Amino acid sequence: MSKAGFWQSNQEETSRLTQKRASLKEHLDLWQQIYRDTEDAGILAEMAIEENDKDTLEDVENDVIRLQKEINDLECQSFLGEPDDRRNAIVAINAGAGGTEAQDWVEMLFRMFTRWCEDKGMKVRVIDFLAGDEAGIKNVTFNVIGPHAYGYLKSEHGIHRMVRISPFDATGRRHTSFASVSVLPEVDKDIRIDIEDKDLRIDTFRASGPGGQHVNKTSSAIRITHIPTRIVVQCQNEKSQHRNREMAMKVLQAKLYEREKHKQDQKKQEMHDSQAEIAWGNQIRSYVFNPYRMVKDHRTNTETGDVERVMNGYLDPFINAYLRMK
Repeated sequence: MSKAGFWQSNQEETSRLTQKRASLKEHLDLWQQIYRDTEDAGILAEMAIEENDKDTLEDVENDVIRLQKEINDLECQSFLGEPDDRRNAIVAINAGAGGTEAQDWVEMLFRMFTRWCEDKGMKVRVIDFLAGDEAGIKNVTFNVIGPHAYGYLKSEHGIHRMVRISPFDATGRRHTSFASVSVLPEVDKDIRIDIEDKDLRIDTFRASGPGGQHVNKTSSAIRITHIPTRIVVQCQNEKSQHRNREMAMKVLQAKLYEREKHKQDQKKQEMHDSQAEIAWGNQIRSYVFNPYRMVKDHRTNTETGDVERVMNGYLDPFINAYLRMK
């Protein structure tokens, strides 16, 4: 950035490098702060031991607990070294086996991910939304915007299983429901995905679900079919047809980019293929509300009995364990 003419060069490149510098500086500043706090805690502990100051030692102990968590978080960030990890994420949640119960489960998962994003200071933008017949959500696609959004959320890709006494069953029976979570990296402008107009079929339709008069009375919703790959994407949450098309193209680009990556990465291909059936035997994580309370990740064996906290967005233990395993 100190080179002559930097600010007069390509605006997109300037913006990209400025953001990269800010990210690197944030990492350095955090490391230096932890280093200083650790040194201070060590000196304070030595003084407290010499003077037999129990109150100060308790304060140091609290500092050490905080520092251990900060160091653990920083270590997990160091695992996010793949090129796509720094990107924003596009997340899609679809109801599987279980009917209304599964659609309610999709809404619960959507709320869980939204809470996690809020806690991390990340933004959530809904791209497509289809409400359930009686309750819940049939499917929802949303954009997560924030540092390393894809790097963290890629751990959530797979089938999520819930066991509970269904509030929709008058007899009070226990139900098992499934939902699939698909996580893709958002394609940046610096990655070129060529999409020819002749390969696209674009349909317009009226948006469904809640919305203003304009949203529901005009054909502003967009469905795009990429003919060579048969990939279909749609967006109906924006007010104008132009914005819906722009968002739908962004999702299509992400899906085409991921498809190309599959050809290069057979392991990731197998992971996506294993998600074909949203039902028994394919789940990556189970959320049990009855007869006991537990959330367990079947890939890392990480588990907790605090189901409510997890449903309120406390996903860090599962994400960190997954990153360590990978």
